[in-house]
Amino acid sequence: MTQSDNRGGGRRRPPDRGAQQSGRRGPPVSGVEPRRAACEIVTRVCEAHQPLAAVLDGEDSGLEPRDAALARAIARITVRRRGDIDWCLANLMDKALPKRAEAVRSILRISAAQLLFMRQADHAAVNVAVALLKGDAATGGFAGLANAVLRRLIRERDLLLARLPVEANTPGWLWERWVATYGEANAAAIAAIHREEPGLDLAFAAPSPLPEGAERLPTGGARLPAGAVTEIEGYAAGSWWVQDVAAQLPATLLGDVAGRHILDLCAAPGGKTMQLAASGARVTAVEIDAGRAARLRENLARTRLADRVDVVVGDALQAEGTYDGVLLDAPCSATGTMRRQPDVAWAKTKADITALSRVQKDLLRHAAARLAPGGSLVYATCSIEPEEGEAQLRFVAKFLPELTLEPITDGPAAAFATEEGAMRTLPHMALEGTDLRGLDGFFAARFRRN
Repeated sequence: MTQSDNRGGGRRRPPDRGAQQSGRRGPPVSGVEPRRAACEIVTRVCEAHQPLAAVLDGEDSGLEPRDAALARAIARITVRRRGDIDWCLANLMDKALPKRAEAVRSILRISAAQLLFMRQADHAAVNVAVALLKGDAATGGFAGLANAVLRRLIRERDLLLARLPVEANTPGWLWERWVATYGEANAAAIAAIHREEPGLDLAFAAPSPLPEGAERLPTGGARLPAGAVTEIEGYAAGSWWVQDVAAQLPATLLGDVAGRHILDLCAAPGGKTMQLAASGARVTAVEIDAGRAARLRENLARTRLADRVDVVVGDALQAEGTYDGVLLDAPCSATGTMRRQPDVAWAKTKADITALSRVQKDLLRHAAARLAPGGSLVYATCSIEPEEGEAQLRFVAKFLPELTLEPITDGPAAAFATEEGAMRTLPHMALEGTDLRGLDGFFAARFRRN
């Protein structure tokens, strides 16, 4: 299996449901519709390169709630285990599918996901795949191939899973970088935890009792098993927001912000903005994307923090004024978020990292200029690539002499302090003082303006 080069978004929809329901190609097959919806999601993510979160947020399959939930579950595990699935299928096929066979590739992927990782009824998964392919003249010619490959997958499933290399689920160029940077054992641990569905981390607007079934995080937040956000206790009251525990750490590096004016650059989705506001800061939150800024305003209204935050739609490089503190959550490759956004692994390139590291340098220069003497600047990225983290310390030391690195020695971020005095989390790490493991990969450093 190979990744499609069709980046133009001109995807082929899965087979027409009218043809399947008409009975022209045989009696109806049970369970087709949720798999059709799953196929559509997977095609949009894996072939048209749309973000999984955005596709799921905007998805409206018209299915009954139970079938819609099944479609989303199949799609999520297909995207999460995409590399593993493609490795297994490649071992069962003499040659890769044509690059433009998007619908066929998606049907095989969702079918393999069910057979390998969901252990649904074997015959049902095969029958639905064949029905979906036969339902469209453009894909019907692949029905025999799919039937043979999937039945062989059933026979050889246990052997394939036993042989499945840990790096199969990671693009080769990323795997090589992680081995070179962190060593093979850490790279393998990162790749392994990316296969797992993460829990749900919450941050609180004020000290609150934990929701039922939650575990306390070192940041004061809480972790729950994955589930429907709006059904968790306290959602309607605005008591909390969803934010990975690692993403909660950078804002704590600014210390006591009560009564201080903080500039939050590149603010959306707004978790750190709300942290600062909940801690008593006056916040100017700058976000260039109007849609993301609108979502931030909605979250501020729900958490009753809007009166403490001025949301500005604009370029962070054009921000003006002088502030007591600056939080720069810089645009980055987001390779540290692959536990929660598994599609990121296949959406980035080496060139992205190089280009983004240049943008980060420009933002660091501008953030330093917005900082009052004696003020603190926190630089953070949700990347595990050294160019977007540790290398920026050397840039600041050489080109921004007005900034002095302040080593991280206390607070919850100190558990992840590096020898240089910055903070580095990796996705497989454990949380200090808990039995919990798994968090986004983050880098953060704190500087003081001389």
